[in-house]
Amino acid sequence: MTITTANVPVRRPVKWPGGAALRLTPLALAALLLSNDCLAQWKITPGIQLRETYSDNANNQSDDQKAGSFISEAAPSLSISGVTPRVKVSASLDWRTFAYSNSDLGNVRNTDRRYQATAQAIAIKELLYVDASANGSRQPVSAFGPLPNNTYSSNNGTDIRTWTVSPYLRRQFGSSAIVTARYTRDSVEGGTGVGFGNSMASTRALDIVSGPAFSDLSWNVNHMHQDMSGQRSGDSSSENSLVGLQYRASSHLSVTSSVGYDKYEYVALTPQRTRGRSWSAGFIWQPSARTRVAATAGRRYFGKTGSFDGSYRTAHSVWSLTYSDAVTTSRQQFLLPAAFDTAAMLDRLFTSAYPDPILRQQLVQAYMAQAGLPPTLVDSINYLSNRYSRNKHLQGSVSFRGARSTLLLSVFQDRTAALSLQQEDSALLPSQLSTLNENTSQRGASANFDYRLSSRTSAHATLYGANVQSLRTGQKNGIRQVSAGLSSHFSPKITGAFDLRHSKGRAGVLDNRDYHENAVVATLSVQY
Repeated sequence: MTITTANVPVRRPVKWPGGAALRLTPLALAALLLSNDCLAQWKITPGIQLRETYSDNANNQSDDQKAGSFISEAAPSLSISGVTPRVKVSASLDWRTFAYSNSDLGNVRNTDRRYQATAQAIAIKELLYVDASANGSRQPVSAFGPLPNNTYSSNNGTDIRTWTVSPYLRRQFGSSAIVTARYTRDSVEGGTGVGFGNSMASTRALDIVSGPAFSDLSWNVNHMHQDMSGQRSGDSSSENSLVGLQYRASSHLSVTSSVGYDKYEYVALTPQRTRGRSWSAGFIWQPSARTRVAATAGRRYFGKTGSFDGSYRTAHSVWSLTYSDAVTTSRQQFLLPAAFDTAAMLDRLFTSAYPDPILRQQLVQAYMAQAGLPPTLVDSINYLSNRYSRNKHLQGSVSFRGARSTLLLSVFQDRTAALSLQQEDSALLPSQLSTLNENTSQRGASANFDYRLSSRTSAHATLYGANVQSLRTGQKNGIRQVSAGLSSHFSPKITGAFDLRHSKGRAGVLDNRDYHENAVVATLSVQY
């Protein structure tokens, strides 16, 4: 993995470097979308959601300052999907407006906009491809404050927007090798008002992977160079090179190894090298299509490291356990896909019952709507930071599917230690709390349960708890969220839901007191 790192933290305008390939990418995508084989296969679904909420602490303030209000909400939405031989697109957008019975309520929002889109296209068969994505969502400013678990409170939340465009060339040279040359441009914007800077990066990567001719001893070569322009972190660049080998010891077991070199250029928190050689050794064990375990152990410039990725699937359950240890940033985490995509988990769970991927995708989306499941399951908190950190993340999940119920469980443990100077976060944190994010620990668990009472009605419940601690300052945040309710299909296109919600946590970074919220929510959703 290569993470762009800053040389000297300075504040300057973001430079948007040009590129002919990037400027031509929207034209290529538009031409593909307008082609005859694409027009007939789009599915466009408009909808609207009406919601009435009563909250006794709508702005997530400490208990002695909380104020109640009825919140009326209207949210028109649009979802688009399409799968053709050359293009695959999935997108959704919703725009929410709020009205409050308490006109004196502070720290609340009048509107909210969220969107996500992904696209994969074949511009020239067996040669030129394009990947693209965009996302806009609400993110927490700090792990030591309320989570933005509702859409109307502005306490400890900010809007983050990202996009990525990545054209690449891929060519197979007989049975010897597959070569991929990729160019990626990505952007992260938002949070400027609270001290998080906009940034844009360009990445050039070359991958060479052995072909079928190397059946027992396969190999791969990777080189990547990244340039980034950051509003607060300045200009920077980084490189990563890696050579890997994989030997098939048996039909179910392979042994892996790699050597490489990392080059980073951030100003370190303590005197240490920010570049150096890397190596790893490990194995891949896959005794069946339902079971896979991959593990590595090795060393990088920052010390010993390793990884683990295991999964096991039965007819009615899916189990997974992952561990990662890497240098990362808040910026990079915003660009990554959701760690716990609800649809992806259910897709694996429904695989044995519905082998057809198109039908399975439709059933998963329908099930999520009926059960009131969120698009992603809550993970550790990715708070805003302009610093570079070493992150150790352990995550486990299990999902069960019965005749009338579904249960999704996940647990996590996260340890983040800052590597770059705290001055890069001076605009985010007050001077008395400048070391708040220097060394943090998070532990938590979540559960989502759905029980089908009838062909039209389901009961559902959601639990989430996390303990966050700053190991430098001693500050803590104990987050608890629980909700339960009923949902029912009045017709194939109209769904209603009634929920009760309770949440608690720390009221703010500078406020050691807790907040508590109780809410009653009634929702009506219509798809056209």
